[in-house]
Amino acid sequence: MTHPPSARQAPHRAPGQPPAPAAVPVPPRPGARAALAGRMRAAATTEPGRLRIIGAVLALLVLAFGAVTAFEISGRGAAADDVVERSQPLSADAAGIYRSLADADAAAASGFLAGPQEPRAVHEQYVKDIEEASRLLVKAAANTEASSASGREITTLNEGLPRYTGLIERARANNRQGLPLGGAYLRYANQQMSGELLPAAERLYAAETGRLEADHGSARAWPLFSVAAGVIALAALVWAQRRNYRQTNRVFNQGLLAATAAATVLLLWLAVGHTVARADLAEADAHGQQSMDVLNRARIDSLKARADENLTVVARGAVLTADGRNDKYETDYAAGMKALGEELAAAAKLADETGDTEGGKPVAAAAAAVTEWQERHRTARKTDDAGDYESALEQIIGQENSTGESFKKVDDALRDALAHEQSEFTRAARDGRDALGGLPVGAAVLAVLGAVAAIVGVNRRLSEFR
Repeated sequence: MTHPPSARQAPHRAPGQPPAPAAVPVPPRPGARAALAGRMRAAATTEPGRLRIIGAVLALLVLAFGAVTAFEISGRGAAADDVVERSQPLSADAAGIYRSLADADAAAASGFLAGPQEPRAVHEQYVKDIEEASRLLVKAAANTEASSASGREITTLNEGLPRYTGLIERARANNRQGLPLGGAYLRYANQQMSGELLPAAERLYAAETGRLEADHGSARAWPLFSVAAGVIALAALVWAQRRNYRQTNRVFNQGLLAATAAATVLLLWLAVGHTVARADLAEADAHGQQSMDVLNRARIDSLKARADENLTVVARGAVLTADGRNDKYETDYAAGMKALGEELAAAAKLADETGDTEGGKPVAAAAAAVTEWQERHRTARKTDDAGDYESALEQIIGQENSTGESFKKVDDALRDALAHEQSEFTRAARDGRDALGGLPVGAAVLAVLGAVAAIVGVNRRLSEFR
């Protein structure tokens, strides 16, 4: 058995051959990084070398200013575009879903009260509301992730709406046959609407409004990094020109002056453009979105109050509050009208604060119609309590001098007010978005021109040493 040698064997050498000379170690050469550092130190000790370093730093600072500005303003512009084109329309659609469902419930109750032969106009309004809610749900689902909070509420609404319409059809079929079971089906349908569908629609509206507020905040956020980069670049350019003046006694260096002008124009454009955008977006929020939020809630409360008013006559005391003392629907009607009055007062205050006289007119008309509605409702309740059901019914769903007529005045006025505020919001938000348009591209162009001008200015000074 053989074993490897315990030590490295010397290479084979023929007899008489002299031994190979030992390897002489070669001292290591200086590394490339050390050589570069040495050249930089040498260059920094001479004026031409210092000028080259100053030119490179100035060019980099101006380019960094342009790049940061383009990046930040692109983000602000995208957020402003989302406000105009995505989040606000989705918020308005969510409010439309809520409003259509509440109106469908009110129309269903009105049609039931009219008797076996439901008025054609009332039935068509109910169908139109259901179709509109379905259309807006499809649109919202196409623009919302299924796993998000909004997506879950849309699923709830899509699952619950067919059940609600099925109950309404059963109520209508029994009512045509004169069966009292129709009233029970109508109450079950209203319970599903008020207990499941409308809360889901309200949560959907809150989620979409929250997304709108987030996009609005992102669009209005100050570009602090861009402003800081601009101030640093300008300070460096001013220092370079002052240094040039102290060494050459020349007031201006054309290249450095052009670079300073480009950086100044970009900084002013940034400050003015974003200030204008912030002001326009703030106007869109104050003059449009805040008012629309209040008016949407007012319109929804008016629709719910109308449905409760109709169901008060349908149930006729069969459904009581939790304590068993009062009529549930009459109590809900009173609460809804109180909330409606508070919201109209808030909308009028917003119109006064912003000086929007055109927006204040329909709000005032709605408030006057609410007062008329409440007076007619009290009269109808007294008539019903006195046992004159037919007269009370006429005072609620009749064509003239009825609470239904007053409700229509309220609804029409609120629709006009919402249309006005939507127009104001869209105009101001688009102005804010447009104020940022062109700034990212302009920042890139000005930064490149400023960097080139700085290098040209330094090279002009360098040419004096050749």
